[in-house]
Amino acid sequence: MIDDPGYATISELTDAYRARTLSPVEAVEACLARIDAVEPVVNAWVTVDRAGALEGARAATAALTSGELVGPLHGIPVGIKDLTETAGLRTTFGSTLYRDHVPTDDELVVARLRAAGAIILGKTNTPEFGTGSNTFNDVAGATRNPYDPRRTCGGSSGGSAVALATGTCTICEGSDLGGSLRTPAAFSNVVGFRTTPGLVPMWPDPSPWEGLAVTGPMARTVADVAHMLASIAGADPRVPLSYPVDGSTFIDAARHPTVRGLRVAFSPDLGGVLDVDPEISEICRSAASSFARLGATVVEDSPDLRGVREIIRATRGASMVAAHAERVERHAAVLQPGLVWNVQQGLALTSPEVAAATQLRGALWSRVAAFMQRYDLLICPTTAVLPFPVEEPYPTVVGREVMEDYTHWFRLTYALTLTTLPVLAVPAGFSRSGMPVGLQIAGRLRDEVGVLRAGAALEAETGFWRQRPPL
Repeated sequence: MIDDPGYATISELTDAYRARTLSPVEAVEACLARIDAVEPVVNAWVTVDRAGALEGARAATAALTSGELVGPLHGIPVGIKDLTETAGLRTTFGSTLYRDHVPTDDELVVARLRAAGAIILGKTNTPEFGTGSNTFNDVAGATRNPYDPRRTCGGSSGGSAVALATGTCTICEGSDLGGSLRTPAAFSNVVGFRTTPGLVPMWPDPSPWEGLAVTGPMARTVADVAHMLASIAGADPRVPLSYPVDGSTFIDAARHPTVRGLRVAFSPDLGGVLDVDPEISEICRSAASSFARLGATVVEDSPDLRGVREIIRATRGASMVAAHAERVERHAAVLQPGLVWNVQQGLALTSPEVAAATQLRGALWSRVAAFMQRYDLLICPTTAVLPFPVEEPYPTVVGREVMEDYTHWFRLTYALTLTTLPVLAVPAGFSRSGMPVGLQIAGRLRDEVGVLRAGAALEAETGFWRQRPPL
């Protein structure tokens, strides 16, 4: 018997549906009631599609009653990040320029979720055009941390993370360039998976060869992330980086967790990429000890990540120009200052700077590839700081370092983005002040299976995901 459908897992909901002890209508109604209860505090949702969700739930319930064949996510409530277009459902991108925008088509990830039977509850909050790691905008305001509403939930998939942490849906879609799946997962005690670029195809996409931004799954457990990933991964002929995959291997990995016999590199700061809060380092060191207890060989080591600053500056600047230069030219006065700055910085890049960054990124990959020949996994903190006051766009000082710009403080996640390795962010514990701390688990190229297996092993060992926010 499920006491709280909003906090149930996919397997629990599916079993209850089959046993007729719970219906998709009852599950959706419970999620909507939970949204009503917690939204005044956390503000995770921009648009809630009550009528559409209930209509979908009634159809899902009828399909079960009639014995129809159903999809793997049949009747599962899902939130979609407000950067991702949904047919007939308002998508604002966190921008006043699109306050009333209603798309006519679903993006591919949404279409795949619908095809799998998921029920879309609505759209979750994001900073304007996903720019920055604090979720606030002039359309919906700020999303607050469920463990302390005075603090940020991170970003840019902050609304999705908080929707999960507060039990208002089962799974959520998010996206990640510099850490937008992983940072809010860490700050909200949930799981976010930045998979290998191309595994979850993005379409439509005006820059299909760019290869750093990804869309992906978020959930409260590794198993639910695996189930969601199985339904959204795989090749699409319109997406040149996509490739075929057997999604059942992800589900099987989460069902059979282990790290026994693996060689694991633990780094408290990725070789000095950022000055990490000592309390976070120790919590993540404890997580590394858990891997050792589970049978892995853990060594303190880090790949050589020289050039991260220059690579981020060039790749992000160029992508911001491609996506937003025209908007900034026409609407700079009403856009988020960080977005405007980043476009202007990108426009100021010279050809030699871009060429040098391309070569630096090639050299970085060669060093990381050699490093991962020695190790099966690389683990490190997700963030360098605990959740900061929600009114601050970003921390201007981290440890002993003054931040150069709004991207500097999330270099722990951004550095791993540049490697293109699959990276799972999982709960690692709580600070003395009661704030969540996250751990990144990076695997070898395209080894999502190994990463999921390791994440599920740590989750089973520690159980931090069970600690709900005090709402």
